Amino acid sequence: MSLVQLIAEADERSLAASGLACLDRCLPLLDDENDVLRPLWAGIASGEEGWAGRLATARAALDETSAADEASEAWAPVRKMIGAAPSEWAPGPLAEWATACSALALELHQELDPSGGAAGPLVAGEERRQIQILEILACGADGAALRRALDLSTEGRRVLRAALSRRARAKG
Repeated sequence: MSLVQLIAEADERSLAASGLACLDRCLPLLDDENDVLRPLWAGIASGEEGWAGRLATARAALDETSAADEASEAWAPVRKMIGAAPSEWAPGPLAEWATACSALALELHQELDPSGGAAGPLVAGEERRQIQILEILACGADGAALRRALDLSTEGRRVLRAALSRRARAKG
């Protein structure tokens, strides 16, 4: 199934996790990578009850961090997408947000892809991770599925961090 189809058929929990995972994988782009998004993973596990409060906490933490580092343009896309995250736990707004997060992650990976094309290995790997996360969450509604999604996201962060490192060495 395609990424677009998986997002269209996903439930609220899967949509929130998908969007958050996309942003989580973009964290290596930030100058001072931190775990500001980690509490939101717990908010997804709690469902509607935990989401809005943890989202407000993450936004405040991002505002503090980015205020201290206004020179970093890398914060802008992630901050914008966290700001756009719906507080409402509903399929429509979460699907729109997850789709935007997916597009942002693919765009950022494309900019860093050494092949320079839309279908390079970095972009293909990101798209594959997005699909895997949605498939895992569609098959399991338990904490183990959410943990596997987080593990895939962490793997994606490592891949992006390595790509950034290679790029810095090549410029350097």
